[in-house]
Amino acid sequence: MNFSQLISQLKQNKTDSVYLILGDQAYLSDQIKRAFTALIPQEERSMNIGSYDMEETPISSAVEDAVSVPFFGDRRLVMINRPYFLTGLRVKAKVEHHVDDFLNYLQRPESSTIMVIFAPYEKLDSRKKITKALKKVATTVEIGKLRESEIKSTVKKRITEAGYTIDESALERMMQLTSGQLTTMMNDLPKLFLYNKDTKKITLTAVNGLVSPSVEQSVFDLVNSVLKKNAKESMDIYRNLILESQEPIGINAVLIQQFRLLIQVMILQKHGYSQGNLAASLKVHPYRVKLALQTVRHFNYQELKDAYLGLVETEREMKSSNRSPELLFELFLLKFMRPNHA
Repeated sequence: MNFSQLISQLKQNKTDSVYLILGDQAYLSDQIKRAFTALIPQEERSMNIGSYDMEETPISSAVEDAVSVPFFGDRRLVMINRPYFLTGLRVKAKVEHHVDDFLNYLQRPESSTIMVIFAPYEKLDSRKKITKALKKVATTVEIGKLRESEIKSTVKKRITEAGYTIDESALERMMQLTSGQLTTMMNDLPKLFLYNKDTKKITLTAVNGLVSPSVEQSVFDLVNSVLKKNAKESMDIYRNLILESQEPIGINAVLIQQFRLLIQVMILQKHGYSQGNLAASLKVHPYRVKLALQTVRHFNYQELKDAYLGLVETEREMKSSNRSPELLFELFLLKFMRPNHA
């Protein structure tokens, strides 16, 4: 089930006993929480809605709430957040979870309770007994892997509801600046609404002036600048990232990841992988794959390989020498950009 199907079901007051909301999309998660909350009458919410963070509260507490009879109402809503025990992640949480209590509940969910598990992760550990049991019982709603068209339609719908319009070029630029992150785009809309309150039309100029590029987009711009061998622009972007409190070694690490992605995309594309298959196989955001495909058209494998290996060497030196990280990055640029570099 997808987000739209779930909202449609809830508007018809149709519910299942257990839901698994899988994916890290804060905006959609908030919309889903509001939709479930709306199922409980206003006067009953303080008594019949429970929300539990698994990094702070044991699962047993949520289960105890779920098996309780609703107070002066027909239904109880129990929302479980950040259930890291369903994944292979190691979390510094001082909470002891007795998942057997959860397993027992899943075998016989309470008919008067709606249990909603919000798992803001790319994937769960399917080898775990508790994960298998949950997937068998729960209605799973995927919200993390949205296609570009779904992101755009969701943003346009919100803009239309507010009484505004947006140019296609402006929407595409928003996608680019935010790296296709729906939550970031939604968070930027209020200031765009305020700026364009007289015309009710969001333009490319407004987007360029008000939407700040994400770190991912800045790194992507840096990658392209490096490949185009534009030293001045590369250093300008690099220094801006540092001014935004990005650590040099962190910037270098993200650059390595981006060049690795470009190499993988180039190789897999030659083996017949489509954009959708690439995103699924590499487990990255579809918009990142789209931008990577646009980039690899203009450069060859040797250039990508040389940049990647040069950055790996730069990272080694950043960790082992006392030289300025900024100087080391400049030396990488000089070496990569000189004619017939080795």
